[in-house]
Amino acid sequence: MDKFQKYTVIILAAISIVGVFGIPLGDPKFIIQAIVLEGCFIALTVLSIKNYRKAYIPNFIIAGIVIIGNSAFYKHIEIMTTFHPIYNAVILITGGYILQALLLITNVLDYRRQKQLSISKNSS
Repeated sequence: MDKFQKYTVIILAAISIVGVFGIPLGDPKFIIQAIVLEGCFIALTVLSIKNYRKAYIPNFIIAGIVIIGNSAFYKHIEIMTTFHPIYNAVILITGGYILQALLLITNVLDYRRQKQLSISKNSS
């Protein structure tokens, strides 16, 4: 496992851990969607550990959906701007933006590395 894969696995695991803490704080009518989303992050963690080469594609998609979803809902924006309740705001900002941005960055770097490897294989 190369360094970008290790970073990706660590970030995906951190997102899952933050999500587990955040699920009980959310709106109960969205509990099923939250559990499914956390299941996706756990599955992506396993795929990344198993060195699945194309795992960065769903990582891009899900990270984008999470960032857009958190930005689109007024209640999320209100919690993050007022820090009320503080625990919810910390969970939303950490799991919904910081870790998602780190996931996007590590995936871009991994994608570039894989592209360079495939180009060097084809030219050899």
